[in-house]
Amino acid sequence: MDRDEIIASAEKFTQESPGNYISDKIAINPNCSGMKIFDSPIFAFGSADDELYEKYKAPDVIGSHFLSPCEWLPGAKTIISYFLPFTERIRSANASNYHWPADEWLHGRIEGQLFITELSIHLQKLLSDAGYRSLVPVLDTRFKIGSATVKFTSNWSERHVAFACGLGAFGLSKGMITKKGTCGRLGSIVTELDLPNDDRLYQDIYEYCDMCGLCIPHCPAHSISFEGGKKDSSCSDFLDKVLKKHNPRYACGKCQVNVPCESKAPKEQK
Repeated sequence: MDRDEIIASAEKFTQESPGNYISDKIAINPNCSGMKIFDSPIFAFGSADDELYEKYKAPDVIGSHFLSPCEWLPGAKTIISYFLPFTERIRSANASNYHWPADEWLHGRIEGQLFITELSIHLQKLLSDAGYRSLVPVLDTRFKIGSATVKFTSNWSERHVAFACGLGAFGLSKGMITKKGTCGRLGSIVTELDLPNDDRLYQDIYEYCDMCGLCIPHCPAHSISFEGGKKDSSCSDFLDKVLKKHNPRYACGKCQVNVPCESKAPKEQK
């Protein structure tokens, strides 16, 4: 099994799976019925032995609770990181105002994450059927959100993994900026299959962000600033308000739309 086979299988699954479309039964409003959530995914492949994973254990990065790839899966060789960009329909709907998330974006966040789970299970089975052990950390029983000292953290960070694999770099709003932008969802798999790694075409964590600051006034919770980046607590408080009104759905994403990094990396290395 090679990289191209994995990517082709993911693209086919994304295009054909009913989970990537909003059905009549679950549509928040009739206009969302039949809506496609994601365009084709993009991938990056990284080494399970990358030195960044040990650096992530530092208290000023993630913390000691972060588990390295080989702690999740002994004998791991490769991390497969993938980003699924939201369709233009979802992006444009959420850019219609900066006060409340669009119904389309709510679907993208919740039903979109459910589809990421479906895709991850599909790829894990693909690897398993080919004879390679693999594991999806966020679906493992050991996955935990929060730690004894920090609330807004987890023992496996899709964004930090994407950075290590070469998929993208961080933005001022803490979103991951890929060559397809920041509007979308991330996933990853740890596997013992040894695959060629992608080059990391950046050094600085904010290398793809042009620091234009347009995400700052877009944030309804006033959580973003040049001085402090993104403040997780006030962002979380706003999401709680959304959840109270739209339970079980919650989302925002205003910092990700109508900005230079919406669907591309403004400063991507050539």
